[in-house]
Amino acid sequence: MASSETPAPAGEPRPISSTRNVRAVLRCRLHDSDRVRQVARMFDLPPASTLRETFAAEFPDRKAEWRIGLVVGPSGSGKTSLARRAFGRDLAGAVSWPADRAVLDCLGEMRVEEIVQVFTAVGFGAPPSWLKPHHVLSGGERFRCDLARALAAAMIAAREPAGGKRRKGGAQTMAAGRTRSLARLPLVAFDEFTSAVDRTAARIASAALVKALRGGGIHCRFVAITCHYDVAEWLEPDWIVDTGPGTTHWRQLRRPAIELSVFRCRQCAWRLFARHHYLSGSLNFGSRCFLACWSDTPVAFCATLPLLGRRGIWRISRLVTLPDYQGIGIGTRLAEAVGDLHRQQRDRLRLTTSHPAMLSHCSRSARWQLARVMKHGSHKCGFTSRYTGSTGRSVTSFEYLGPAGEGAEGTLPPGRISTTQSNRQKP
Repeated sequence: MASSETPAPAGEPRPISSTRNVRAVLRCRLHDSDRVRQVARMFDLPPASTLRETFAAEFPDRKAEWRIGLVVGPSGSGKTSLARRAFGRDLAGAVSWPADRAVLDCLGEMRVEEIVQVFTAVGFGAPPSWLKPHHVLSGGERFRCDLARALAAAMIAAREPAGGKRRKGGAQTMAAGRTRSLARLPLVAFDEFTSAVDRTAARIASAALVKALRGGGIHCRFVAITCHYDVAEWLEPDWIVDTGPGTTHWRQLRRPAIELSVFRCRQCAWRLFARHHYLSGSLNFGSRCFLACWSDTPVAFCATLPLLGRRGIWRISRLVTLPDYQGIGIGTRLAEAVGDLHRQQRDRLRLTTSHPAMLSHCSRSARWQLARVMKHGSHKCGFTSRYTGSTGRSVTSFEYLGPAGEGAEGTLPPGRISTTQSNRQKP
């Protein structure tokens, strides 16, 4: 993996041309007691009836053109107090979740397609978990849900007033987001960003969020408030306020490269991924299995089967990315690497899916060609009772064409996920 210290071109700190001074003064009354006086004498603390602490920092003007900001610093350095003064009611606070409702029913007046888009934007891509109440989710999933709810509230606020034409998703929404001034977008300031999750999950969640914000999937500005410096390069913020040394500067870092190793594997590797597949945990004994590893850590799994009655054509039967690594395109990149391996053996590969994120990628990518749209799903096959089809579920099939138009080596543009693949089975 590329060094995490590599900045983006022209990414050196530079003064912000339009800033405002934010000052927060905290006062609390001291309650006198024998122990309070004893500790005061032990540490030579001056006697006082009130404690007072002042924090100050330069924040970019809200009318300036920026998309993502970061307020970072050690605990006790005034991050939350300054953010509350700087962003007011745009600072997302703790919210209560009903115990008797699925999380997808708690994001306000949004269409299902919009809710799926928000969940995908924060790396919460497992449909079975969307149906669960908030309190039964894991800590990482709860964080993603809290973040999704804050973003959903901003999206609802960004809609035109009642009586106006409601914005729609897809290309129309993305075009509107590109033409709209950044200063006019709603703002979400999120405190304790990634504080409750594993640091790898924190970096992936940050990258997934940036992908949605800068790609036009989520139309708002975002400010992360955190004590963790490791997310800075993954958030790629337009500005950073560091409350430790009290510095403020523009600084857009380049996200570290994600390099996946893809290879054939034994079917026993499926055990790690089975419970995360949204349809079934079973695996056909005749499957070709492939594993994607990032820094020697398994992150995604793919299995393929021959397409019944079609010689030389295979289909992806299982494609699973572990929850902590969802939202940045690892699954789609694995599918394409597996497609390259099949093409090396002169086989063709197809993918049938109903997942919105996969549908969006394959529809836009030159590597995939639409093969068939089945509004009512595929029917049960008469050759075997093991294949149940997708009856009653609208699905779309794509065929993998390979890296045409992306260079003879199939290389991807900088900043994307790269893979090295092998048909040799790893022990």
